[in-house]
Amino acid sequence: MVALLLGGAGIAMGASPAQAAEATFKVKCVPPAGGGDPVEGETTAKITAPATAKVGDEVEVSWETVKPASNNTDLMDIPQDSVQPTGWITVGGGGGELKVVGEKKNPPIPKKAPMVMSTMKGKLKLTKAGKITLTPGKYDVAVTFSFGTFVTKCAPVGEVKGGATIDVAAGSSGGTTSGGTTSGGTTSGGTTNGGTTTGGTTTGGTTTGGGGGQTDFPGKAVEVAFDCGPVVPGGIKTPVTINAKKNGGSYDLTVKTAKGAMAAPMALPAGALKPSMNVKLGGADSGMVKVSGPANAEPIADKAPVSLNDMTGTYKPGKSGKVTLSPDQLTIDVTMAPGSTPINVPCKATSSGVSLELDTAAQPGGSGSPSTTGAATTTSGGLAETGAEDEGGIKALALVAGTVILLGGAVFTFTPWRRLRGTR
Repeated sequence: MVALLLGGAGIAMGASPAQAAEATFKVKCVPPAGGGDPVEGETTAKITAPATAKVGDEVEVSWETVKPASNNTDLMDIPQDSVQPTGWITVGGGGGELKVVGEKKNPPIPKKAPMVMSTMKGKLKLTKAGKITLTPGKYDVAVTFSFGTFVTKCAPVGEVKGGATIDVAAGSSGGTTSGGTTSGGTTSGGTTNGGTTTGGTTTGGTTTGGGGGQTDFPGKAVEVAFDCGPVVPGGIKTPVTINAKKNGGSYDLTVKTAKGAMAAPMALPAGALKPSMNVKLGGADSGMVKVSGPANAEPIADKAPVSLNDMTGTYKPGKSGKVTLSPDQLTIDVTMAPGSTPINVPCKATSSGVSLELDTAAQPGGSGSPSTTGAATTTSGGLAETGAEDEGGIKALALVAGTVILLGGAVFTFTPWRRLRGTR
């Protein structure tokens, strides 16, 4: 990234002062599966490059987004210095594409406000005389939150007209113009929607683990929709990331959800929310790995951020090969008063995606073996049945629901604390 941003220092003295030209074109922005529908909009790009240069020069080319394709969504504010754009400029004359990358630098972007992206820059080595056209093309927008990075992939709809032109004079070398790609500043993970934030399921490039001495395997954030029945009207939508750390022949898993994305509507006691989740295995292996997290250790003040603690567990492979790990059923145990029986709220994952892929080696007693047991090990199915008593508590909870707790992008509806202290 440093080499890219300082590339101007290596520009040949033979290049003329920079000139800029704008291009306005329609784009289609596609989030990964589970991240929402594609969005079409119109963007204006200003491409800046020297008007004249000679063969052998290495010139700086920049792409400034004058008009973004769309605004931020109404889901959440985008933090300062969290947006990083990457674009590809078509180099005319058979020069291929030039990759340009922007800094992760932006002001805070409120809900529904226009997206703000830094200027993308790259260096182009000129090896052929003649007029070289520079036309903006596809681009990615990555937005990083505390719970993951999300990328939207945008591409032009139809022909793009406009852009900059460099008049290249003959020099010391011949050949063809080298567009190529520049180094540094790649983006990764997640989704935004048309330059706006939506979370979403990651596509492409899962992490492969198990070889080369690697021990830490970070997963990709995927947006998961949970159906919690009548207890949580509308269900829950939150990004989920599965990370793994190799421990002998097994993997210690850590599952993260959205952190502090919404505020509590009232004070919550310590120990009120205890999460657990099933991680679904696919590919070479099958079954579920249960992970669980501690309840909130401290009381949560009214209007303070609400978070679920990270959930951990152990995956012992039962089969050798490439194994995918995807978020599945989420369960929240709600305890209204110290010593009271928790109310079990199961939430089925109605849409999910692969967060991590591992290259595993089978272990004795692993997931493929019927002897595998334990809360933090692989099981053959979902979470335990709640039973009639739990079901009755959940129904009662739904009938007298009155308190709304916002968590991530979700709406939790729980009975007021004083009513639940007397139940069960």
